[in-house]
Amino acid sequence: MKKIILSFMTLLVFGTASTVSAQEFDVAAKHAIAVEATTGKILYEKDANQPVEIASITKLVTVYLVYEALEQGTISLSTPVDISDYPYKLTTNSEASNVPMEARNYTVEQLLEATMVSSANSAAIALAEKIAGSEKDFVDKMRAKLLEWGIQDATIVNTTGLNNETLGDNIYPGSKKDDENKLSAYDVAIVARNLIRDYPQVLEITKKPTSTFAGLEIHSTNYMLEGMPAYRGGVDGLKTGTTDKAGASFVGTTVEKGMRIITVVLNADQQDSNPYARFTATSSLLDYVSANFALKTVVQKGETYKDSKVTVLDGKEDKVAAIAKSDIAIVQRVGSETTSALQFTPKATSETAPLEEGKVVGTLTYDDQDLVGQGYLTSDKPSFEMVSEKKVEKAFFLKVWWNQFIRFINEKL
Repeated sequence: MKKIILSFMTLLVFGTASTVSAQEFDVAAKHAIAVEATTGKILYEKDANQPVEIASITKLVTVYLVYEALEQGTISLSTPVDISDYPYKLTTNSEASNVPMEARNYTVEQLLEATMVSSANSAAIALAEKIAGSEKDFVDKMRAKLLEWGIQDATIVNTTGLNNETLGDNIYPGSKKDDENKLSAYDVAIVARNLIRDYPQVLEITKKPTSTFAGLEIHSTNYMLEGMPAYRGGVDGLKTGTTDKAGASFVGTTVEKGMRIITVVLNADQQDSNPYARFTATSSLLDYVSANFALKTVVQKGETYKDSKVTVLDGKEDKVAAIAKSDIAIVQRVGSETTSALQFTPKATSETAPLEEGKVVGTLTYDDQDLVGQGYLTSDKPSFEMVSEKKVEKAFFLKVWWNQFIRFINEKL
């Protein structure tokens, strides 16, 4: 009976998808953004540039640096991590989401899982201390990484997103006792995009509704996963965040109509009366995106674009076709009559034989005129690699000599 009531309540809360225009749609949150991850195209935004408290969404930056350390070989998933007194004592604080750590020693893999599935704060701190020697030094790494991504308006004072009041004396030097980490919705989207683009294996963790930590079953804080009250098919991440200042927030990701979508909902409306408010808002945002945007393949793998070619010097052929390395797809508004403005640009003035098949010889750039906000997460226009269609062998040596002689004369005249 309880399951029937819960299912009925979930249906009432989440409703059904409906098509709404950009002018009509208003996501139920203070700040929000939706982007297509591959291109970085912004599909929706609402007060997305104001830095606000983000709570445990902070851990996306923390985990990025953990994966970076794994890639660099400074740690491995099996590396043991001792739990210092600081994160150990925090496990007894009821205000901080956590897992028991009585063994005082766990692997990087165990702590990574606990950080992303159950948002365990002590696990994040322990990983930071292992990698950088102290949370303070790890925070410095976090700040540097954000600057590397072009994020200059961030406030980062710890690895967890907790309010400094919860951390007692273990706060970043010079920070205030009530400071919290702050990023804008736009900044959070940049972080999430970098994480799933550079380390997509994180989704193998974040898609789990449940996991285990040292024999203990732990549960995801993402209620949009399978078997959860706010389940939506396809959602496989990414991170919740909750504090008094941050409210109920959520970074989601899923594949809709072939598009890898990232949504950021910060400080959801009606969170006091609706325990699923952040997920309700996310689902409505995904409905909006799915109804209003679609992928359009403009050049198929192996095809040229408007007879795109590059010049080849000293080859048996003077030109070679530049073809798409893979299918080239752009994101367009449904029903848009805007012509796809694409331009091919050779990588160099000319290529020199011998030229191998499949070598990158240029890029195809999309000049998007239908922009939301600033258009894309980065200032660069979407561009796609074009490669040589076939191998071009070097010409007979006398022809090569003659061509080089002519070029020398032309340069000197």
